[in-house]
Amino acid sequence: MNNNDVFKKLRVALQLRDEQIIEILALVDFRMEKPELNALFRAQDHPNFMECGDQVLRNFLNGLIIHLRGTKEEPKNAMDVINKNKEEVKARLFSDKPKSSGAPKTLAKKKPASNPKSREKKPAPKVQVVEKVQYKNGKK
Repeated sequence: MNNNDVFKKLRVALQLRDEQIIEILALVDFRMEKPELNALFRAQDHPNFMECGDQVLRNFLNGLIIHLRGTKEEPKNAMDVINKNKEEVKARLFSDKPKSSGAPKTLAKKKPASNPKSREKKPAPKVQVVEKVQYKNGKK
């Protein structure tokens, strides 16, 4: 397992987006542009793949400590930060949904039928594929 794999797994486990990773790296005064960051997460056989060096991973981990725990002067609760990130991810997922073309759907509830039993489907009669056979097993 190389540094790229570790970096990818941390990104997925903590649900971090590119912008958040760049902010975390900025906490330790390590500047990295988005295209450089994307090159780290590419497949190894891709032409724009870039190997993640020890310095990049070390700075990310140090920045992650500050991001999650805070500094000695201003400590944070790590679970609060992680839960906040999860909420942001959920909010983005719901806001990024593509809108369907056509008539807008409303969330109004359908009126129930006057007789709820009338909506129930009647079971289809069973079709017997094989005829019944009587087994005698040597008895008369």
